[in-house]
Amino acid sequence: MQHLRIFAEKARLPPARQVTDDTSVLTLKTLVLEPLCRWHEGRAGPGLFAAWRHEDHGHRWTFALRPGATFHDGRPCLAEDILAFIDGLLNARDTFGMRWSYARYFAGAVFSAPTADTVQVQTPAPFADLPEVLSEFYPSRDDAAGQAILGTGPWRVTDYLADVRAELHGPGGRITMQAETSAEARLHALRDGTADVALNLERCATRLDFDPGFDWLRATNTLSVMYFLNAGAGLFADPRARLAINHAIDKRAIIEDIFFGLATPAATIVSPHHFAARAAALAPIPYDPDAAKRLFDAASGPLLIRTPTFMPDRAEQVSQAVAASLGAIGIPSRIEVQPDRPEYAREAGRRNIGDMAIFDSSPHSTFRILNDKISSAVQAVWWQGHDDPVLEPLIMAANRTMDDAARATAYAACLTRLHANPPWLYLFHPTD
Repeated sequence: MQHLRIFAEKARLPPARQVTDDTSVLTLKTLVLEPLCRWHEGRAGPGLFAAWRHEDHGHRWTFALRPGATFHDGRPCLAEDILAFIDGLLNARDTFGMRWSYARYFAGAVFSAPTADTVQVQTPAPFADLPEVLSEFYPSRDDAAGQAILGTGPWRVTDYLADVRAELHGPGGRITMQAETSAEARLHALRDGTADVALNLERCATRLDFDPGFDWLRATNTLSVMYFLNAGAGLFADPRARLAINHAIDKRAIIEDIFFGLATPAATIVSPHHFAARAAALAPIPYDPDAAKRLFDAASGPLLIRTPTFMPDRAEQVSQAVAASLGAIGIPSRIEVQPDRPEYAREAGRRNIGDMAIFDSSPHSTFRILNDKISSAVQAVWWQGHDDPVLEPLIMAANRTMDDAARATAYAACLTRLHANPPWLYLFHPTD
């Protein structure tokens, strides 16, 4: 029996009602649990739901469970288990105490189980992106100790101590996932042979030498590191100023100097992996301080830049670099640090972001980012006053386009408009 030893920042399976974008948690989660639909490069494919169809112009969806799906304790996974899981998730709150956006997407929706192995979803309006949203749902059940570790994935948990270690058994062997918060210590474990695999080494505080004695795997994260811009008041209520700051900041210098080259510059609200990003085929807004000077009106008083100490990584260093770039073109600023990260999120949800606030955008759904953060018709929790009458009809059309190819074209039009009239300062997508 082969034994693979993985060192990760965390070894944690979150409660059934909690969603996460933490890469080390997701690594463990995807080994043990199974998503309802499996997301890859902006497309939703079969997962625990093996097949689906939509009827009534997209108002009704029917999903068929994978034949033989069984929880790790031997109990069959039935439609009623999926309904119970979804009900719990829709009524849950995130780690910051804020209600999940899913409850809003499914307002007025009716979930039912016509048979033991089918789930039906009836929605008030066509929901073309439903399978993509369901790709973020990983059904699980609690074990006798109350831990949500019973899934239908290929690996079952045989020993688990949250934030310390998880032992898994599965196809042809076993995996030990060991928690080690220090990236340097994870790298050391790889070098001394304690670890076979070390995750998230991009978080080392110094530049990696990419020792040729190891296999190095890299991937662009779907996460977007960006700044919310206060489009409701102040300087950034003017769309010219929002475009100007995107010209004013040298993203490639930030990537090279702070992240040692391990990131990809951002061009719009989503990563290159998101649905419709390939169809939009956008290049990052170029660094052009002269264009920025022409577009900026005189700022009255220093801009207030808000930042946490972490999430995103090295947030304070990035904010200092942004302030320096603004100063170089004559725009004064000051940085306000909020050390309480949950409160920082709540403040952003209350639109208390100063003139701009560094954040990360984690959903891998183009629909979700537009709905949660951009649309002035929805004005959801992360909306910061951006109101573009050209954009809103484009979002509505994309949301209701059921054909995949046509929907990609429709969402590409949204992304292109957001490139021309940005609501955020686009920075980069980290490399893992």
